[in-house]
Amino acid sequence: MENPNPSAAAGRQPEGGATLPPMAGDTSPDSPWPLRVFSEKLKQHVERAPAAWIEGQLLEANVRNGHAYLTMRDVDVEYSLSVNVWSSVMRRLDTKPEVGSRVVARVAPNLYLKTGRLSMIASDLRPVGLGDLLARLERLRHALAEEGLFDPSRKLRLPLLPQRIGLITGRDSDAEKDVIRNATLRWPAVEFAVRSTAVQGVNAVPEVMAALRELDADPTVDLIVIARGGGALEDLLPFSAEELVRAVAAAKTPVVSAIGHEADRPILDDVADVRASTPTDAAKRIVPDLTEELQGIDQARRRLDRSVVLFLDRASQQLDALRTRPVLAHPEGMVQVRSEDLERLRERSHRSIDMLVRRGHDAVAHLRAQVRALSPQQTLDRGYAVVQTSEGTVVRSPAEAPTDTELAIRLARGKLTAVVLSGHDDPHEAAHDRKASA
Repeated sequence: MENPNPSAAAGRQPEGGATLPPMAGDTSPDSPWPLRVFSEKLKQHVERAPAAWIEGQLLEANVRNGHAYLTMRDVDVEYSLSVNVWSSVMRRLDTKPEVGSRVVARVAPNLYLKTGRLSMIASDLRPVGLGDLLARLERLRHALAEEGLFDPSRKLRLPLLPQRIGLITGRDSDAEKDVIRNATLRWPAVEFAVRSTAVQGVNAVPEVMAALRELDADPTVDLIVIARGGGALEDLLPFSAEELVRAVAAAKTPVVSAIGHEADRPILDDVADVRASTPTDAAKRIVPDLTEELQGIDQARRRLDRSVVLFLDRASQQLDALRTRPVLAHPEGMVQVRSEDLERLRERSHRSIDMLVRRGHDAVAHLRAQVRALSPQQTLDRGYAVVQTSEGTVVRSPAEAPTDTELAIRLARGKLTAVVLSGHDDPHEAAHDRKASA
C-alpha cells in the first residue's frame, strides 16, 4: 500500500535513530535515503506535473475488467509510454482503442510505488482526427482572445428581472423544455420568445445567426439564451464557428451560452456574456427564485420590524431618562434657582452702579473745589481788586498808570472809578520781581 503522506517520509528515522537528510543534496554514502523515501518523493514530484494532450500510435491495447492498458508510441521516434484508461473513461468512448490506430489522449503522469513504474492516466481518448480539430479550434480561440473578444470588460451585465427572454434552441428539444420549465418555476411571470433552429449540421450556424439578429433587434427582449443539451465534439462545432462567435460579440442584448458540454467547451462559451454549464443552470442564472425572493423580503421585513421596535425601545428609554432628570421632573425648582441667581445679579449690578455714581459725585465735587479755589472771584472775595485802565488794560505797576490816568477798579462786589494823583514803585516788590526774572 502506498504511503498516504509522502511529505513525512524524510522525517522518519532509520533504524540507527539518526534523522534522514531533508533534501536530496544532503544525502551521502554515509547518510543515504531509504529507497522508499526516494520513491515517495519522486511520486510527489511526478504528480505535480500538469495534465496534457498527447498524440501517438497504439502499439498495445489490452482491455481487462473494463480498463484499457495501452502502449503509445511517438509517430516519428522510438519513444513510448504506458497509458492506463480506467473503465469510467472507456464507457464514454464511441470507439474502442485498436492497435495501430493514431489517437490523442489527455494524460497525467503517475508513479506506481511498488515497482517504480511510470505510467500515464488518461482522462480522455480520441481518434487523431479530433486532435487536429481541437488544434484548429484552439488556434481560433487564441486569435479571438488576442482581439479582445473574450475580455471581461466588454461583457454585458444580465438584467436583474428580465420580462421577456429570447431562447434559441432545437425544436421541441430537452434544452428548450429545461430552460422554460425551470425558469418558470423560479419566476412564473417570465415570458419567452422561442426561436427553433438547427443546432448541428450545415444549417445550424446560419439559422442561429438569423435568430440572434431577430431577437437582438426586438426591444422587448431583455436577454438571449442559446441552448443545446451537450453532444459529441463534432455536433458542437457550429457553436465554435467564427461568424457566430463574432455575431454574439457584437450583440447589444446580453447573451447566455448554455451548450452543456464541460470537456469540450465551444468558443461560444468564451464570448458570451454569461456561460451556463447546462440549460438548467441557465434557467437559474437568468431569473431570480420567487420563493427565495419572498423569503428574503420576509426576512428583511422582520429585520425592519425588529429595528423599529429596538429604535422605539431606545427612544422610550431615553425619554424616561430625560423625564427623571430634575430639570424636567421639577421644572419649578430650576426656575427658582435661576430666579435667585437673577436677583443676586440684579443686586450686585445696583451696588456697582451706586458705587460708580458716588465715586463720580466725589470726583466732581473735588474738581469743583479746585476750580473755585483757583477762580478770580475767590481772590476778590479775599479783599483783592483788579485795576484796569479805561481801555481795559490791567495795571500791574505805577509806571503803567501815570498821574491823572482814569482807572476802573473791580472789587468782589462792584466797581470803582478813580483818578491817579500820584504813584511810586515799591522797592521790595521791584527787588522781588528782579530776583524772579533772574
